[in-house]
Amino acid sequence: MLEIRSLTASDEAEWRRLWHAYLLFYETQKPEDVYASTWARLVSADHPNQCGLLACKDGVAIGLVHYIFHPSNWTIGDVCYLQDLYADPAVRGSGVGRALIEAVYAKADTHGAASVYWLTQEFNTTARHLYDRIAKVTPFIRYVR
Repeated sequence: MLEIRSLTASDEAEWRRLWHAYLLFYETQKPEDVYASTWARLVSADHPNQCGLLACKDGVAIGLVHYIFHPSNWTIGDVCYLQDLYADPAVRGSGVGRALIEAVYAKADTHGAASVYWLTQEFNTTARHLYDRIAKVTPFIRYVR
């Protein structure tokens, strides 16, 4: 049975394992201070709008999602940015990604967020097959400095 639940302080090692694998998938790495500060925000009551969930099967963490509520000039209420989504390669295609996204949708609805949005890289075709079924692709192009 798949369980989707909020991160707790005791999840740090499993979270680090999954987030590290996620970063490797995107061919990037982050220094220890980014791991430490991100973890601290995800489990701190001082940062209630920066959140994380774990997907667990038989007590083992197999996926994660991070999401952030923030204001928007285009809505009265907050919007929800789904920043990171990862499912262990061994469980891809089994519904873990969808369950994590739907859990974020539910959290966004409870929060009163006007929308949920995320980005992915063009080459992430496996994930995009899922995203195309449960969300609407937009014509926006992302620029960064």
